[in-house]
Amino acid sequence: MYLYNLTLQGSTAITHAVHGNFSGTKQQEIVISRGKILELLRPDPNTGKVHTLVKVEIFGVIRSMMAFRLTGGTKDYIVIGSDSGRIVILEYIPAKNNLEKVHQETFGKSGCRRIVPGQYLAIDPKGRAVMIGAIEKQKLVYILNRDAEARLTISSPLEAHKSNTLVYHMVGVDVGFENPMFACLEIDYEEADSDPTGEAAQKTQQTLTFYELDLGLNHVVRKYSEPLEEHANFLITVPGGNDGPSGVLICSENYLTYKNLGDQHDIRCPIPRRRNDLDDPERGMIFVCSATHKTKSMFFFLAQTEQGDIFKITIETDDDMVTEIKLKYFDTVPPATAMCVLKTGFLFVACEFGNHYLYQIAHLGDEDDEPEFSSAMPLEEGDTFFFAPRPLRNLVLVDELDSLSPILAK
Repeated sequence: MYLYNLTLQGSTAITHAVHGNFSGTKQQEIVISRGKILELLRPDPNTGKVHTLVKVEIFGVIRSMMAFRLTGGTKDYIVIGSDSGRIVILEYIPAKNNLEKVHQETFGKSGCRRIVPGQYLAIDPKGRAVMIGAIEKQKLVYILNRDAEARLTISSPLEAHKSNTLVYHMVGVDVGFENPMFACLEIDYEEADSDPTGEAAQKTQQTLTFYELDLGLNHVVRKYSEPLEEHANFLITVPGGNDGPSGVLICSENYLTYKNLGDQHDIRCPIPRRRNDLDDPERGMIFVCSATHKTKSMFFFLAQTEQGDIFKITIETDDDMVTEIKLKYFDTVPPATAMCVLKTGFLFVACEFGNHYLYQIAHLGDEDDEPEFSSAMPLEEGDTFFFAPRPLRNLVLVDELDSLSPILAK
């Protein structure tokens, strides 16, 4: 006998959102997770209205979700980390209008546990490998490939464990077709755990660690680790190979920092603050989510602060070396859990509270009179830039999805 628990009304909050061509028809689609429901949305490129293609109850908890495409492929797959102790790869089949399970690999016990992977996912931008990580200690890397009939294959897991280590975030580093590399925000608590005075805990620094998957030797090595000055909360992958300088942007309290391996110097830029802000001026400012837009000729990032302000981030390079980070105030929308920039010119914002919105990007903000802030501008240590928030200028609201998560006031 099987017992199922269903609610009369499905969840409306969105915890994860990824975009891609899941149907293989060059149409931009969005896959959203509503905790225990997976939903595939397709915005109409002409009207901007969002249509639901398929909605699936998974009877579990989706902890992480990413989209990837195999090199030379025409459609995207969905990889999911959940509370099942398994990594699952899904493919959307348009003829059947459903999500089919391509692979399901078991690696641990079920439940949202501290040392069982599933909380974090990172994809090699070329779709060759995926890293799935736990909050503590365990990380596994799976190699993705094709068989003779062009079907997706997945390898047995390669371990990249490190004991006494907490993970804050992980991303795939874009290195072109070099060995796949992953960047992790980690903190080693071994000394702090054994020191009863608490002094070691005060001195413990967060580290940025690069893990390299050697495809020739079929194992994972810790290539490089560096302590960070500020406490960071998440990483953004910078396009690499022929598209950009590679590396990562580190989002930390009050600062945005570019780091890469080799001779590259760190480039650091303060996060601008609102002029005449009513919030506590001593409170640090952090980015909470981001979206990347990449074409053959350019790329930029949209990053959102806790207050909902979106900044357009661009990177200046000279001979493949990054020389400058530029930030420009873009627009203000409700704080989001995830943002997606579609190639059709839409911005999907999955809000923490209130309804979810789809905006048309009317302007890229290049020709307005908004000031541009740069890492090259001279500033005293601890000083920052200021901007004035305004009504929407670059974004036009075209559709919204209802949500039962209200904005509550005291």
